[in-house]
Amino acid sequence: MQKLVDNIEIDEENHAVTIDAAPKRVPLKYHVLNEEIHRVLDDGYKNITLVNVVGQRFIAAALAGDIQFKIHGTPGNDLGIFMDGPTIEVFGNCEDQCGNTMNGGKIIIHGAARDVAGLSARGGTIYARGDGGYRCGVHIKQYQNKRPVLVFGGRVRQFFGEYMAGGLLVALGLDIKEDGSFTKIDGYPIAGASLGTGIHGGKIILARACNEVPPEMLGTGAKVADLDDADRPELKPVLDDYCAIFKIDAEKIEQLPFCKVVPLSKRPFAHNYCSKML
Repeated sequence: MQKLVDNIEIDEENHAVTIDAAPKRVPLKYHVLNEEIHRVLDDGYKNITLVNVVGQRFIAAALAGDIQFKIHGTPGNDLGIFMDGPTIEVFGNCEDQCGNTMNGGKIIIHGAARDVAGLSARGGTIYARGDGGYRCGVHIKQYQNKRPVLVFGGRVRQFFGEYMAGGLLVALGLDIKEDGSFTKIDGYPIAGASLGTGIHGGKIILARACNEVPPEMLGTGAKVADLDDADRPELKPVLDDYCAIFKIDAEKIEQLPFCKVVPLSKRPFAHNYCSKML
């Protein structure tokens, strides 16, 4: 290891960099940390480890290409905002809006994702081993081969998939341990109220039977249904990838009951607008 500055170490053999986000236990301002990240990227390093991260915002904002991040700690709001390509692995929890307007790449969270994860994502993948917060997957969309995928191992809160226009959201409702073992979370619903409010594209898949998703859980414009023959081939590679990352037995996951929440209509709020333009 070679020290570039006091809080940056270079591993020339592996062409990797480690940045301490809180040198001497004093957290760097978010813009200082991001400037350091851009400095090492400009020097050609594409494997970056961040340690002692304590809420710094906008990490990996608008970055593109084959860049690998490993983050130890808790990254702040808008992790990976506008990102298009990098892979971020977080060994902890995330704060709000990870993957905001993400266009490509992958965010792997070994803990929980907070509110509004994947806001307006246009592509890319977000996997969380734990829970999701409120309004995860709001306004996500897809176009041709660009499709966002969000998978939460635990439960999600209210307004999951609100105004969803495309993509795939999955909630497993499991308590997944670090060794990949899991148990079903009983006594609590897998999702909060207003599930899929305003959904008009894409689908939400829950690891529950249809009768475990009561009508009062659904938001305006959403309906629950069993998976059909086209759903499982679409779901399987996503779950296989998720299980490989978190060391889960994929065959046991596939044995769970699943249902889907899909749009009642492509225009769930059409009645709110004038039927004719004068």
